[in-house]
Amino acid sequence: MIGRLPLDEQLATLKSVLSRNEVLLEVLERSAYLALPGWYVTAGCLFQTVWNVVTDRPPTSGIKDYDVFYFDGGDLSWEAEDAVITAGANAFAGLPGEVEIRNEARVHLWYRQKFGVACAPYASTEAAIDSFAATTCCLGVRLEPGGRWRVYAPHGLSDVFNLVVRPNPVLAPREVYESKTARWRRHWPELRVLEWPTGTMARGGSSY
Repeated sequence: MIGRLPLDEQLATLKSVLSRNEVLLEVLERSAYLALPGWYVTAGCLFQTVWNVVTDRPPTSGIKDYDVFYFDGGDLSWEAEDAVITAGANAFAGLPGEVEIRNEARVHLWYRQKFGVACAPYASTEAAIDSFAATTCCLGVRLEPGGRWRVYAPHGLSDVFNLVVRPNPVLAPREVYESKTARWRRHWPELRVLEWPTGTMARGGSSY
């Protein structure tokens, strides 16, 4: 099984698998052109591409959108983020998939209004990825100068390849995890979804 390969072989396999999603490759290339600080392509477009390939589905099947996170703590205004979103809309024009760009340095400013609870400011894009509802989702990829892939996977890759979804009770509450996993199971019934740990409470909701 891929999930039992040495980590270096898992990384090589991850690049090979993700490269089968041509939309994702375009998003990576165009994101690199934008050169946003601390950027990653992250979330569902990555692990769902792996699920699709592992289960012999088309690589883009069931992928709702492509998330691009970046981190600009120097300007927390909505106007600055909106300017990046507008530039991104032009950069990603023509792609057969929706691309969402967000400055993770600003999340704490709108989080309470949207979810009713506070979110402490993130210190980096990686910290934002760490807060996803499932550890399996904590994955980010970007292209660095020379075309080298930088992969951020704080919980490793075995669960991703093995179709295991493991809860990450650090921010998102149980209901967010269960809602997401129920939706994923409808499209990928092969998933093995682990139960939310009993007696564990997270700090608030998650938009991702």
